[in-house]
Amino acid sequence: MRAIWTGAIGFGLVNIPVKMYSATQSSTLDLDMLDKKDHSNIRFQRVNEKTGKEVAWENIVRGYKYNGEYVVLTDDDFKKASPEKSKIIEIEQFVDQAEIDTIYYETPYYLEPEKSGTKAYALLRDALEKSGRVGLGTYVMRTKATIGLIKPMDNILVLNKIRFAEEIRDHKELKIPDDKAKPNELKMALALIDQLTGEFDIEKYKDTYSDQLMELIEAKAKGKRIKAPTMKVVHSKSRDLMDQLKASLNTTTKRKAY
Repeated sequence: MRAIWTGAIGFGLVNIPVKMYSATQSSTLDLDMLDKKDHSNIRFQRVNEKTGKEVAWENIVRGYKYNGEYVVLTDDDFKKASPEKSKIIEIEQFVDQAEIDTIYYETPYYLEPEKSGTKAYALLRDALEKSGRVGLGTYVMRTKATIGLIKPMDNILVLNKIRFAEEIRDHKELKIPDDKAKPNELKMALALIDQLTGEFDIEKYKDTYSDQLMELIEAKAKGKRIKAPTMKVVHSKSRDLMDQLKASLNTTTKRKAY
């Protein structure tokens, strides 16, 4: 793996030099965009809107429109805005992870200690494990300020990038009914939840769609005709919610019996 960021974790007066690595990878197939006529690859160009000519990467700069004019910013300018946040993830608070709603979670990263920070790294990891809490701190990466949640996982520290409150859209504009569940329907729904409750095991969940799509691609490559399977959508004969819940309970009971 290649490090995407190098800096330090600030833990009180202790600095822990670390490298950051992406913790995820895509499971989807890498599909190219082609011209329908001759299957040639589609290329995207960075074009000057005035001249219509392509612009090389080394000639592209970033700017902010201020009072009708662009102020061009260099990499040094981004660092100068907050040099400490560009290199240090300063833990400002420790909280219970359960208090953070999943809507704020964005991207996970692995943190690896530099040789000079192994002892301090182990100390923070073990202290978080023992306390049951996670550390929160802000930092800057790729010109954007971010909140980082640092937690132990197995024998490593993981940083989860989480969103600021201002990045979450207000849901009040949605039309949500004021309906309340009837006691007997709620009791039945809870019974269905209990019946389907089990221990969390992420290994049970696989990206089977990519595998099925690959099978279809291989079949098409061999000139085979692919017949779309018939999709069966099972609807309850009754529109009554209680009847639908009872039918659901019976269905899950039969599944467990096999």
